[in-house]
Amino acid sequence: MKILICGGMGQLGSDCTRVMKRSHEIVSVDLDELDITNPAAVDDMVGHVIPDVVINCAAYTNVDACETDRELAWKVNVEGPRNLAVSIQKHGGKIIHISTDYIFDGKKKVPEPYTEEDPPCPLSYYGKTKLEGEKAVRDAMDSHMILRTAWMYGLQGRNFLKTMLRLALKHPQKEIKVVNDQFGSPTCSYRLALQIDKLVEVNGQGTYHATSEGYCTWYELACYFLDKIGVPHTLVPCTTEEYPTPAARPRNSILENRHLKNDGMNLMPHWKSDLDQFVSLFAEQLMREIH
Repeated sequence: MKILICGGMGQLGSDCTRVMKRSHEIVSVDLDELDITNPAAVDDMVGHVIPDVVINCAAYTNVDACETDRELAWKVNVEGPRNLAVSIQKHGGKIIHISTDYIFDGKKKVPEPYTEEDPPCPLSYYGKTKLEGEKAVRDAMDSHMILRTAWMYGLQGRNFLKTMLRLALKHPQKEIKVVNDQFGSPTCSYRLALQIDKLVEVNGQGTYHATSEGYCTWYELACYFLDKIGVPHTLVPCTTEEYPTPAARPRNSILENRHLKNDGMNLMPHWKSDLDQFVSLFAEQLMREIH
């Protein structure tokens, strides 16, 4: 198959390229090559490449900045997916659009997870734009997959684990507050790329949740990661109220991969298993990057 990956230099896009180039023809583009908010540019690209599948990893993911930079967030997270879907519907093919746990309000009692059938109710503007992006894709075309994931980490770009590593290395004796009352499932971007590859192989349809099994808090995740990588730290658990942010976060971001499991396609292991492997493979590289 010929696959066009948008946001190809990002965390998930780069891993999708690594995984899928083994058996597919990959065209990977990033913002400098394709601005998905420009409908003419999108149509030119899709019309030129004529992909069988477009994987949209491009998004405005700075959750707090979305609260003030609303125009750009809407353009990237809503109009961008719509432009892609409209063009793919015109030229033929399928879209795989990446969405988020932030479309839910997180008010379910932990550890009850959110399934694909639960009604969305985003708390933040980021969550709202991602939900509207899902709707735009569904409205524009018939053949689509929407993958909701959460708490993603990988080698490329910025993420929570790299932030914690940077802070711990810079201030090993300083107390660092980390939220301990928000729950989710840390998900490796490489593992998610493998899951997407499987869905392409079987021609999946509709909406899927795709996160690692198990769950933890941000504090528990940070401690586990830093202990595994062998970096001294002085992390202190705190409440959401003690660590205010411009955008509200769901307290419960636990997603259940119900559709993947029902279809016998769930490739996602327990989050500790993937994080152990991630540290084993890339600890030195991460340390060099942070230093």
